[in-house]
Amino acid sequence: MQYMLLIYSNEEGWNNLTKADEDALNRAHQKLLAELSASGEMILSNELSTTDAKVVRRGQDRLLVVDGPFTEAKEFVGGFYIVDVESIERAVDIAGSLQETAFAEVEIRALMH
Repeated sequence: MQYMLLIYSNEEGWNNLTKADEDALNRAHQKLLAELSASGEMILSNELSTTDAKVVRRGQDRLLVVDGPFTEAKEFVGGFYIVDVESIERAVDIAGSLQETAFAEVEIRALMH
């Protein structure tokens, strides 16, 4: 089953990280990516930009385009993993290994098609 792990971010959490914290976080992601690739569970992963995000909606006669990310909360999706694993429990294990869970949430969603 394929699952998307959505890594939520918030400015407060990121602003509280030291350079050493950021380096450790990057090393942890590289290690996890290598492990998931070696096990055949990795499909795709990436960090998402917030500086050039756009939100597009169709108005009555035109497209409405505004700067994003657009959310009612203080959090936004900062990155993701798509994994192909045996069970939701394995997806939870992977999400739980992400260092971001110390200051943000990771949401797991099954890919439907």
